[in-house]
Amino acid sequence: MTSSSRQEAPLGTSTPHAASGTGSSAIEADPVEPLTAEQLAAEWDEERPPHAGPLANVAAGVVTALLGVAGVAMSLSMGIGTPERPEAGMWPLIISLVMAVLSVALLLFGRKTLDAEAFSSSSLQVAAGVGTLIGFVLVIGLTGFEIPTLLLTFFWLRFLGKETWRMSILLSAIVTAAFYLTFVVALSVPIPHLF
Repeated sequence: MTSSSRQEAPLGTSTPHAASGTGSSAIEADPVEPLTAEQLAAEWDEERPPHAGPLANVAAGVVTALLGVAGVAMSLSMGIGTPERPEAGMWPLIISLVMAVLSVALLLFGRKTLDAEAFSSSSLQVAAGVGTLIGFVLVIGLTGFEIPTLLLTFFWLRFLGKETWRMSILLSAIVTAAFYLTFVVALSVPIPHLF
């Protein structure tokens, strides 16, 4: 009996022919090559929402400038004190001035920039976040901070962040307890609270 031209594979191993079940050799998959910086930038540009345009940039600058000016007026009405003895309006005044200055810069130089995104359905999430934050500030003096903090955190996690119900409830309770322990118990900050 003559020996066959095909050599036997040792026990415990297989040949490509045996693995594929066909006479052709196994095809190796090509590894995925990483994208270059230019390819990645082009891919991001395709997925990005449309640009806002110069009119939207001007409108944003005007609105934020008006908010900054209103903040300055309210800060001055609260009293700012001195750097050695600041009063309640000191930090709001600084923040409002920075907002107003940056808004003027946006009005002067922002018309040509393309970084801003056009308003879309996702902009409603920002509006909902700001609206609930304003509501939080309005009711915190009436009810204490615990219940509004719990509800605000739950709303942001569940409806804006799309977390699960269980995670939203758990994290809301943890955040509220952490705020209470930090500001009321440890630091004795004079904020309205129930307990």
